[in-house]
Amino acid sequence: MTGDVAKAQEVFQDTLREAAFHSANAEPPPDRYWFFRQARWRCLDTTAQGVQPEILESHVAEVSENAPEQISRLDPEQLAIWISAAPDPQRSALALFYLDEFSYREIMSMLGIKLGELAHSIAIGRCEFQAWLNTSVPSR
Repeated sequence: MTGDVAKAQEVFQDTLREAAFHSANAEPPPDRYWFFRQARWRCLDTTAQGVQPEILESHVAEVSENAPEQISRLDPEQLAIWISAAPDPQRSALALFYLDEFSYREIMSMLGIKLGELAHSIAIGRCEFQAWLNTSVPSR
């Protein structure tokens, strides 16, 4: 999320330090998503203090029935790079959506957003991703 390995490691260490401090004071994290939320907000804060990417015009396309085949031809790094360039909360929503490990309710809890915002982030992200796929990995 930070675009910088050193900053990401610093955020991770700061999050662990805070968790250890709370645990030492008999105040464990309230739920299993606490670590994710804390790390995410720290990443957002860190990136807000740095240089922000230029916002470019986004292109969209209808999600294709060939998308799974196109995605299977991608290197995992290509998908990670594309998702990391998306604005937040879209970036986080897409990452969690494509991990396919969490329910919508869990994703909303981790990101602190409502269902409408989550649905919008995923829908727009998928259409933008399809447009990128169409240019990067054309359908056969």
